[in-house]
Amino acid sequence: MTTTSPERARRRPLLSLLEALATPHAVDRYLELLDPMATARDMRARVVRVERPTSDSVVLDLRPTRQWRGFAAGQFVQLGVVIDGVRHTRCYSPTGAQGGARDSIRLIVRAHPGGLVSQYLVREAAVGMVLDLSTAAGEFTLPEPRPAQVVLVSGGSGITPVLSMLRTLVDEGFAGSVAFLHYTRTLDDVPVPGELRAIDRAHDNVTVRVVETSVDGRFRREHLDAVAPWFGPESEVFVCGPDTLSAAVEEMLDAEGFGEQMHTERFRIDPPAASGPADGVVSFTRSGVTAENTGVSLLDQAEAAGLQPEFGCRMGICFSCTAVKRSGRTRNLRTGDTHDDPEQSIQLCISAPVGDVEIDV
Repeated sequence: MTTTSPERARRRPLLSLLEALATPHAVDRYLELLDPMATARDMRARVVRVERPTSDSVVLDLRPTRQWRGFAAGQFVQLGVVIDGVRHTRCYSPTGAQGGARDSIRLIVRAHPGGLVSQYLVREAAVGMVLDLSTAAGEFTLPEPRPAQVVLVSGGSGITPVLSMLRTLVDEGFAGSVAFLHYTRTLDDVPVPGELRAIDRAHDNVTVRVVETSVDGRFRREHLDAVAPWFGPESEVFVCGPDTLSAAVEEMLDAEGFGEQMHTERFRIDPPAASGPADGVVSFTRSGVTAENTGVSLLDQAEAAGLQPEFGCRMGICFSCTAVKRSGRTRNLRTGDTHDDPEQSIQLCISAPVGDVEIDV
C-alpha cells in the first residue's frame, strides 16, 4: 500500500488550482522563468561539481529537486538538455552507491562519436547548469538478498551501472566474493582508475581487473578465472556493455550450464549484418514526409529526413521512441528478427525498415 504524507496531501488541491489558472500552460512553465529549480511537478537537477578525468569524459555531481526519490544500483535516469533551442534526452546510470546522499547524483558521461548530447556535456557542462531529470528506472539491479558471489563485467561506457553496484557492495560491507572485470580500449579511457585500485587493495574479498583489449583481447574464460577462481553455481553475473561483450559472456555461461545466472544491460547496439542491400521507401505518415530507405534505424532515418521524434536512450531500453508501424516489415537491430504485423508498436531506435514501411511519425 502506498502512503501519502500530510504535507503532500495538503499541497495537491493548491497545485490543481494553480494548474487550472495557468491553463493552457503548465505551472512549471511560469515557475522556471523565476527559478528553473522551482518546479511543481517537473524534476530537474543542477550541476554542482564538474570533473574531467579524461579527454573524452566528464563526471557530473547533480543536486536534484525535491521530487527525487533515489535509485537502486544499476538503474538509469533520463537526462534532458537543451542544445541550440532543441531539448534532447539521453539515459545515464548513476555511479554512486545505492542509499547514499539523497540530495546528490553522480554521473559519468563519455563522449561517443556522433553523440550530440554526450559530446555537448563533455565539452560544455559547467557548475550551475540545470538539466531535466527523470525518476530512476530499469531492472538491471542487485537482487535482495544479495548473492553469495557477484561477478561484474563491463565494457566502455557500460562501467557506470556496475560501478554503482561495486560501490554499493563495498559500502554495505558485503562479505561475499566480488569480481570486477572491465574492458577498455586503452587504460587512459578508464574514468576512475585510482578508486578501482584502492578498492582492490583494501578489500580481500574484492578482485578488480581492467583489461586493455588492444593488449589482452576481448572476453574469454581465462579472464574470468583470473578474477573469480571461485566462480560456480552460487555466482550471479552482471554484464553491461556492447552486445559483442554480452554475447561472449552469455555463450560461455550457456556452454557451462550457468546461463540463468546472467543479468545484462546493453549500452550500445552492435547491429546484425543486413541480409541484403536496403531498398524501399519509408513513409512518415503523420508528418507527410517520405524518404528512400537507407537501412539504418527508423529513428536515424526520421532525423535525417528533418523530423524530431521523441527519444531517450537510443538503445532500446527506455521506450521513449515507441511509434506505431502502420504497414511494412521491420528488422530488430538487436536480435535480427523481422516483424510484418500492421498497426504494431515498435521502438524506432532499434527497428530498421525492410522494404516499404509506413510509420506514424
